Amino acid sequence: MNRGFYTIMAAQFFSSLADNALLIVAISVLVSIQSPDWMTPMLKLFFVLSYVVLAPFVGAFADAYPKGRVMFITNLVKVVGCLMMFFSVHPLIAYAVVGFGAAAYSPAKYGILTELLPAEKLVMANGWIEGLTVLSIILGTVLGGALVSTRFAAAMTEILPFNPLELSLSLEIALGIVMLSYVVAAAFNLKIPQTNAHYPRQEHGPWRLVLDFSHCFVTLWRDRLGQISLAVTSLFWGAGATLQFIVLKWAAAVLDMPLAQAAILQGVVAFGVAFGAMAAARHVPLKKSLAVMPLGLAMGIIVCVMAVVESVPVAYPLLVLIGALSGYFVVPMNALLQHRGHVLMSAGHSIAVQNFSENLSILLMLALYALLVKFDVDVNIVIVLFGLFVAGIMWLVMRRHASNQREFDSLHLIGEQKHYGT
Repeated sequence: MNRGFYTIMAAQFFSSLADNALLIVAISVLVSIQSPDWMTPMLKLFFVLSYVVLAPFVGAFADAYPKGRVMFITNLVKVVGCLMMFFSVHPLIAYAVVGFGAAAYSPAKYGILTELLPAEKLVMANGWIEGLTVLSIILGTVLGGALVSTRFAAAMTEILPFNPLELSLSLEIALGIVMLSYVVAAAFNLKIPQTNAHYPRQEHGPWRLVLDFSHCFVTLWRDRLGQISLAVTSLFWGAGATLQFIVLKWAAAVLDMPLAQAAILQGVVAFGVAFGAMAAARHVPLKKSLAVMPLGLAMGIIVCVMAVVESVPVAYPLLVLIGALSGYFVVPMNALLQHRGHVLMSAGHSIAVQNFSENLSILLMLALYALLVKFDVDVNIVIVLFGLFVAGIMWLVMRRHASNQREFDSLHLIGEQKHYGT
């Protein structure tokens, strides 16, 4: 791996650290203004809405300029979102602005990997990126939990007993710490080398951009390998976002843990994902990436076990196992999708299609979860429904892949028969 790759990793670490700490802080802000429970998963929904709405435009934006510069600008947009929350704009609106920056950041972050590295290194690169991202998730959720803890609030009140703004002093300082992390990420963005990759002149005008994006979307979903990897990664990110909130609610309702401690359980899942991601990077080559799909089905089934767990010591290894299975099967899928997208179209456009599909999955799954919470469905029932849903979708995707393989083998056989005149 070259030096530019490690600079990207550093920038990604601090940006992701801030994203995950901010989610916990934003949840605490919602609690402080006495928002209803169903509004908590809406935070993530508002965040990912930008990925869906801006998908036709962010790919062209990422390909039109050096990707390091794009990442720098979008981190500054995230700082603006934090400032809005700092000055008492509703957390849903402020977090949506942070999502706006994240949506434009992602095509540049993943697209530059295909510019810097050869195809055979993409699984390894994704393993390192996902592993580091998950480490930032662990530290970000722990940091967020610490920043919203009563101990931190008491310490800040002793240091600065006055507060000129509407939020509590501890939440204002928490937001300041998150903003500082975004600024550090932006500084690393300025050090990312230019790859001198050149793409065809990008379309201008909203309608042309939408048409161009639609063509890329259809192209990737029609590709035999692209559609399978895209379906799997879309399911993973939708399930992962929903699982974040399920774990928080499960920890509060079943394990009797406050938000600051429940955030640590999110970090436990993330630790498992990091372990699985690094193992996949070491042992799964790109050409064997589709062989890991059964692990996704197994993950869904094992999630159902959470419904019968009521002990914290048992919860920790179970969540690590769920995370490890997730990381091991999603990293090869992600690398395969990046490779197919780079072959079929430009890096930025393919990542934009990926983001659109994955975040549409997040929107739908979070919306369903918010409805279940609004109707006060028992958290253990939600867990079982969630696990069975993930396992069922993975089974359908595996059947689709088997059908694609049979169709390909048949066409290949017909081609050989024509070639030999039989």
